[in-house]
Amino acid sequence: MSPSAAAPVSPAELEARLRLHRLPELGPARFKKLLEAFGSASKAISAPASAWRALGLPATCSEARRSSEVRDGASHALAWLERPAQHLLMWDQPDYPALLAEISDSPPLLFVAGDPGILEKPQLAMVGSRRASRPGMDTAAAFSRSLASAGFVITSGLALGIDAAAHQAALDVGGQTVGVLGTGLEKFYPQRNRRLADAMIASGSAVLSEFPLDAGPTASNFPRRNRIISGLSLGVLVVEASVASGSLITARLAAEQGREVYAIPGSIHHPGAKGCHQLIRDGAMLVETIEHILEALRGWQQLPLSIETSSVVHPLLMLLHAAPHTSEALSVSSGWTLPKVLAALTELEMEGRVVCESGRWFARVS
Repeated sequence: MSPSAAAPVSPAELEARLRLHRLPELGPARFKKLLEAFGSASKAISAPASAWRALGLPATCSEARRSSEVRDGASHALAWLERPAQHLLMWDQPDYPALLAEISDSPPLLFVAGDPGILEKPQLAMVGSRRASRPGMDTAAAFSRSLASAGFVITSGLALGIDAAAHQAALDVGGQTVGVLGTGLEKFYPQRNRRLADAMIASGSAVLSEFPLDAGPTASNFPRRNRIISGLSLGVLVVEASVASGSLITARLAAEQGREVYAIPGSIHHPGAKGCHQLIRDGAMLVETIEHILEALRGWQQLPLSIETSSVVHPLLMLLHAAPHTSEALSVSSGWTLPKVLAALTELEMEGRVVCESGRWFARVS
């Protein structure tokens, strides 16, 4: 069923889909199998148990569909959807993210808090260690600021460490960011990032989950969450990761989905760099500046125009989006001679992109 040909979902069908969504052992493939076999969730819910068995579905799945717990959960989700800035996207409807629809196991339902419209904009995923080093966090923030300023939506998993740094940095420059949870939206995890998630929703960004609203944090949910992070995005940038990091799962899924994979190298002595080095050996693009990413994506037809023309990708601007610098510090950080730095800063100042205050240069956020 193509999204453009799909008929609008009736209230009864919506309620039936929400019930199916809560059934144990019913993942995306079985959900879609039921809809294709019966033509609708409403008909699937009322079909005899023998018809479910004939499709090879587990008995626990069929038996649970009429339970009060499943009915109550669906009713609660309908009430949740009545509130402002709370939405449900369905895999066969036109507002479902086009890139995500391309993956083989795209989630049939997505609960979204915030603005679902940003899911159609070009997204780049940024992932990495939960126990990131301070330089790793700074690098994630610098890349996120520059990419968000260039027009990308920054997508990550709202975990501690690199994820949180990437989300926060995008907000800091007035950019947009998407957080994909491994729990239901009402069982937020980790709680330490709850305030960040609220700020994302309030500012016109979005937090989403494929899981029922009350689903808690189970280990198997997070690899499933990772396929959505990569599936929504044009590419995945791994900033800092050990060889055992879940970020490598996201990168592997991205490669399987035909997405670009980028990795930032680090010291050979730093365990948090070993995962990135492994990815580079396996064919990921080694990234040192935002321009490496932009060059790789130049041909993508949905790129925001500002990426082609904006001097936000200027190497000095990238450094200034990370932190204010003196002219001398910019010379050291960029490797440019001081006269070259001063000439470039004069040009950027005339364009209204930087400003000098008390001897330090600041990037102007437009």
